[in-house]
Amino acid sequence: MNKTPINLITGFLGVGKTTALRHLLANRPAGERWAVIVNEFGEIGIDGAVLDDGELPVAEIAGGCLCCAAGPQLTVTVANLIRRHRPQRLLIEASGLAHAAGVIDELREKPLADGVEVAATLTLVDPRQFVDPGYARNPLYRDQIAVADVLIATKCDLADATTLERFAQQAAALFPAKALVAEVSNGAADPVWLAMPAAPRPRYRPAVPSGETGGWVSAGWSFAADRDFNGERLTAFFDELPGRVPGLVRAKGVFRVLGSWVWLNWSAGQWGASQFAWRRDSRFELIAPAIDEATLEAALAGCLEPEAQP
Repeated sequence: MNKTPINLITGFLGVGKTTALRHLLANRPAGERWAVIVNEFGEIGIDGAVLDDGELPVAEIAGGCLCCAAGPQLTVTVANLIRRHRPQRLLIEASGLAHAAGVIDELREKPLADGVEVAATLTLVDPRQFVDPGYARNPLYRDQIAVADVLIATKCDLADATTLERFAQQAAALFPAKALVAEVSNGAADPVWLAMPAAPRPRYRPAVPSGETGGWVSAGWSFAADRDFNGERLTAFFDELPGRVPGLVRAKGVFRVLGSWVWLNWSAGQWGASQFAWRRDSRFELIAPAIDEATLEAALAGCLEPEAQP
């Protein structure tokens, strides 16, 4: 059975998600069946009425964000839309106060995971907010950016050139990198972006020749989002990393451990861990004078939990 791709559209309050969604719907491929779920924090849904053209299947989940109070409704709503309308794509517009990572987790759990596939997540940001350190300190704002496969700066016609330049620089420096960073005005999101990869290829960054980096090389690996790492083995791996990689300069990664996601960061002889909103895949990258890629790859694979049997 073919799974229905689901795109999550997220972003902070007032960033223009509904405008972008209307643009996507108006420019969807001719004859392709889409459906939409709109989530609003308040009890009275407004966006669903704006999107409903009498033909497009639109469902509303109001009175809480999808991952909190309204969470139990998500499974029923998705299942009903797919059963009744057989859409070829389902778009979910999350509340501006939604923890998008929790929505992605729920979509990847059974029974939804049996019939749907989490496609690219589009996160919309106002570039004026994006470059503001006050927003960067907001955990919810950071989470929405972290889960993005496609990061879209909206309202670019309202931002000055300096702000747009700072946005481009900061967005390009995000780790892990986005599949696409785009700038739009008037919500002009491109439907092609919905098909951007929600996960990169297994080796996402090959070793860089040392002659191009002043003597350093880097390498990186990624693993499927549904594979869990063993926390104790992963801790031991990071403890032993300086011995495995002489002259280690930097190592960092995002890993799924027991269904949760953690960010591990090694620098200056120490490493720390914190929870992270990333959901696309587990990935690891390091920089050193020389890297024995085969040995490290085997060590990383040894930290994985056994694959679940069907």
